[in-house]
Amino acid sequence: MADYLESVEKIATEIVAKNATEVDQTGAFPQAAIDALRDTGMLGLISAKSVGGLGQGPRAAALVVECLARECASTAMVTCMHYTATAVIEKYGAEAVRKQLAQGNHLATLAFSEAGSRSHFWAPVSTARRDQNGICLNARKNWVTSAHHATLYVWSSKPIAAEGASTLWLVPSDSSGISIAGGFDGLGLRGNDSTPVTAENVLIPVHAMLGGDGQGLAIMLETVLPLFNVLTAATGIGLMEGATAAACNHVMGTRYEYLDSSLSELPTIRAYLARMRIATDQARCLWLDTLHALETNREDVMLRVLECKAASGESATQVLDTAMRVCGGASFRREVGVERRFRDARAGTVMAPTTDQLYDFIGKAICGLPVF
Repeated sequence: MADYLESVEKIATEIVAKNATEVDQTGAFPQAAIDALRDTGMLGLISAKSVGGLGQGPRAAALVVECLARECASTAMVTCMHYTATAVIEKYGAEAVRKQLAQGNHLATLAFSEAGSRSHFWAPVSTARRDQNGICLNARKNWVTSAHHATLYVWSSKPIAAEGASTLWLVPSDSSGISIAGGFDGLGLRGNDSTPVTAENVLIPVHAMLGGDGQGLAIMLETVLPLFNVLTAATGIGLMEGATAAACNHVMGTRYEYLDSSLSELPTIRAYLARMRIATDQARCLWLDTLHALETNREDVMLRVLECKAASGESATQVLDTAMRVCGGASFRREVGVERRFRDARAGTVMAPTTDQLYDFIGKAICGLPVF
């Protein structure tokens, strides 16, 4: 096992698993897990070795996120957003901030989602204009993971002057004019601190632009979408693995005393568990094939990128539905470890790009139509 996987397995077992229930019940940010990832160099996992990072790629990031998601999807999602934002900064940011990221001195996230464009994250309605002091940003971002805890936002806006759908910026979260709404109180992913962020005449330097003016969409498609999709797919797979293990533990340890038999001795129960295992493995196979397609720049890479998130999201909801059925009334008890994952799994299908949007994109691709 690679050193980074040994480190994250230990963090998942000793910290993430122990805090998962409290994170869910109280909506607390998983700070202890993020601190542990920082202390072991995991926040710099995909930063280049030349700036002090571990120099790993999408496969390593995906395996880390999947391991965390087995225990706590909120922790996995915070990490997913950090790695995705880091990938953009690593490619387009200044060396100084890249070194800071590699050393774990920043927690980064994406600030794309807006009320005005809903889940169409590629089409911001927020603005950026040039003035004598630099660039002035105005926006209301709808969902920003780690909003209160991230120190860097990868931020989208309309272009200043160029053609194109968007421009990306590096925005420190403590910039004057940034305001963050109250805490997140949602159905699932309760510890991911996802909440609206507003920018009112926020001034940033011109050199905070990531890429060129108007190139935001291209960066989203080439850098953000592939990594984000494989990492959200990893979250779904981790949820399925965790739920399958919890369901198996429950049925093996729960008995009909009058028959002196366990639930696992019932063929119907074993059949449901088998369906969970098959669905999880199918999603995993597609996910691993997507990672191989990314690593080899295969011709079908974008199709696989679109498919893996859709498949993982749909499979996770089905597997968690089945886990609730397998565990029966006990599944409603928090200590069984199923109902939390049941709620968390719902996010995968509605998080942009939503599953319905992905189906449309995939349909266009296989019909030979322009996808975007």
